[in-house]
Amino acid sequence: MKKLFTLVAVASISALVACGPSAEEKAAAEKAKQDSIAAVDAAKAAEAAAKEQAMNDSITTYTAAQEAKTKAMNDSIAAAEASKKGGKKK
Repeated sequence: MKKLFTLVAVASISALVACGPSAEEKAAAEKAKQDSIAAVDAAKAAEAAAKEQAMNDSITTYTAAQEAKTKAMNDSIAAAEASKKGGKKK
């Protein structure tokens, strides 16, 4: 009976070990993990670049608006001075 129990135990352990993943399966799982990590890193880099571009675009738009505002103000001042000078001549 002890021999039968030992034989069944050895057969069970052998079957359990044989059912585990092979080296190729382990390598494929590791490659998939590394590919996922690389994809996440690439997505983070793309997101950071998009944020940087959006910030630069915002700064450019703000600067252009400020320049337009300053030009309009200077034009208004020049027009007021011109009409003031023209009014004195009359």
